[in-house]
Amino acid sequence: MDKEISNKNPLLCDIETGICEITEQKTDDAGKSVASSATKSVKIIYFTDPICSSCWGIEPQLRKLKLEYGEEIEIEYRMGGLLPDWNYNSGGIGKPSDVASHWDEVSVHYDMPIDGDLWLEDPLDSSYPPSIAFKAAQMQNEEKANLFMRKMREMVFLEKKNIAKWEHLQTAAEAVGLNVDQLKSDFESNAKQKFEEDLQLARELGVRGFPTLFFMDEAGNSKTVYGTRPYAFYEIAILTLHPDARKSEYRKDPESLFAFYPSLTAKEYSELSGMPRSESETLLDKLSAEGKLDKITTKNGSMWKINNKKLS
Repeated sequence: MDKEISNKNPLLCDIETGICEITEQKTDDAGKSVASSATKSVKIIYFTDPICSSCWGIEPQLRKLKLEYGEEIEIEYRMGGLLPDWNYNSGGIGKPSDVASHWDEVSVHYDMPIDGDLWLEDPLDSSYPPSIAFKAAQMQNEEKANLFMRKMREMVFLEKKNIAKWEHLQTAAEAVGLNVDQLKSDFESNAKQKFEEDLQLARELGVRGFPTLFFMDEAGNSKTVYGTRPYAFYEIAILTLHPDARKSEYRKDPESLFAFYPSLTAKEYSELSGMPRSESETLLDKLSAEGKLDKITTKNGSMWKINNKKLS
């Protein structure tokens, strides 16, 4: 990829580094520490953005991390502001349609379904509205907020929904059980300040792109993992800070995995089950053909969702 283009447009993520870079990000104190969690052995500060394609690329790894080390870690989601608007660029790549083919390329690289036609059909003007909506969701319920983030990503990457529009944010909120009236009220008021605080923290910590994950123990020691990396990178960061961290065992059959995560891509199912990638898609297609899963198909891959039928 042309590095000059990469530096001009934050949505053109560098496949080699696995990072969606921010433009003109100034750092005030890159070494500043963040207080770690008092309840879990390792706290992870995860800087991301709802439309960060590289962040969608690490969903399989993060989902496995939560299953294996959920008792040891706390993941705190922070918004970084990937796309303020389309006015920051003075030349080069400067319009939404320029991103479409890149998203298709990223989809193949990460083996995660992403349909770049969003940028041709109903492009976002900014990633700030869904980011602020996420902060509003966090004000209600942390667990539902994380489900809300997942739903927004499914909508933007697979369904080609412009999640900067309130109608789609409302649909995502309803799907995960958030109070929509409260969400809209917070979205229009206090959540904006929460979002600004995330942007400020990102500047203080020297965050230059997404995903960026800061791993910290109770003593203030830290490890940082930049970009989309194989699962071992995230596991090693935990074990370096907490060598006695216990890996939880979990059931890897379809019924159990879809009970944990109601929607899974073939890459995610393969990562979580340990089944080879080609076999995982064959199994998921079989369950879909039997009516036990609903299949959502895009031009660049599929996702399967649990329905009310038993998988066993």
